[in-house]
Amino acid sequence: MSVLQAESVVRGGVRPGVRIPVVVHAADPISRAGAVSQLKQCAAVRLAEEPSPGPGAVAVMLAETVDATVTATLRRLVRGGEVRVVLVVERMREAELLEAVECGVAAILWRREATAPRLGQAVLAAARGDGDLPADLLGRLIVQMGRLQRSVQGLPGFTPPGISERESDILRLVAEGWDTAEIASKLSYSERTVKNVLHGLTTRLHLRNRAHAVAHALREGYI
Repeated sequence: MSVLQAESVVRGGVRPGVRIPVVVHAADPISRAGAVSQLKQCAAVRLAEEPSPGPGAVAVMLAETVDATVTATLRRLVRGGEVRVVLVVERMREAELLEAVECGVAAILWRREATAPRLGQAVLAAARGDGDLPADLLGRLIVQMGRLQRSVQGLPGFTPPGISERESDILRLVAEGWDTAEIASKLSYSERTVKNVLHGLTTRLHLRNRAHAVAHALREGYI
């Protein structure tokens, strides 16, 4: 395991020396073989087989786009909360991006950018419970949420529910791509405090992960 991978695993609370079980889902054997080959280069990963990779596993799903079949598979994979999902996709429209995030996808990669280091980074982020989106997708998500927010705020009787200032500050930094350690340093909190705030927020609002929390916060006008 590289120094960067080791630090990431320890910082995220995943025990050092314990490899992350990963299951690969793809519509065709060539795509699956390619992803498996890339993941074998990541020392922090242990390739597993369905149907029961166990709690803490990460599912890497390859798709051309997010159609109805892919959406149904994503919902099945995240049901129960034991498996985190990394979606590697060729193309995606704004509505499909929102759909994927609301399904509970933890990380999204463009297929053209899914090198072994980048795919390993996404798997580690998913295993830690962090979100991982390419900068262009994050920008599109923010734009989409802004449109939805303005639409909802225009409805008669709309009153946005509140969240605490601390939750808002943390979510804003999550939306900007900061990880737990960076947020803790920026706001002078401990990493445990940041994790507890995010866990409390996602539990209270019945959200799946950090990416879903950011999408929800933007939609409701929290940030």
